Amino acid sequence: MSEPAANPAATSFPAPTISLPLGLEVLRTYSGALVCVEILFGGLVWILVASSNVPVPLLQGWVMFVSLTTFFLSSAYLALLVTGLADRINTDWNFLDVIYHFIALLFYVAAFVLEAATTAANGGAYIKPLPNSTQSVMCITYPRGNIFTVLNDKQYSINVAATIFAFLVTLCYGCSMVMGFKRWRM
Repeated sequence: MSEPAANPAATSFPAPTISLPLGLEVLRTYSGALVCVEILFGGLVWILVASSNVPVPLLQGWVMFVSLTTFFLSSAYLALLVTGLADRINTDWNFLDVIYHFIALLFYVAAFVLEAATTAANGGAYIKPLPNSTQSVMCITYPRGNIFTVLNDKQYSINVAATIFAFLVTLCYGCSMVMGFKRWRM
């Protein structure tokens, strides 16, 4: 007896390549935990920058774009792993993981630098209350660089926190990229 002919569709497309466990087990791995931290801290960057009323939209617009985009893409990636749908899509998930985290790392490095520049440029002005009055006056000193921002104390504090969380998210994306590269090369 001869063997039945192989299905051409089954031999044309390779099986999906993924070395992470699927389902809730992915949350027990370092990579799954890092994706959760990326989503959490990226959401905090987004919320903090938005709550500062984006005083420097030219610089902080990129920070908002990066934090929102990576928040939703990382959430979708984690949802694909947790639901097990990644196993049904025939692609090299390990390679896509490395590429995604590399691009997110590049974008977040730029976002971190811009957020830090926005925060650091707040040295040129301060609001001083007038003595024996309910009015205040803005005192402008010589700006230290090309960027000059006027942030009140609340906005400055929020931007400091956003800078710290942007740095932490950048580290998380870097660690995820390195771990993904090791998985991809195995």
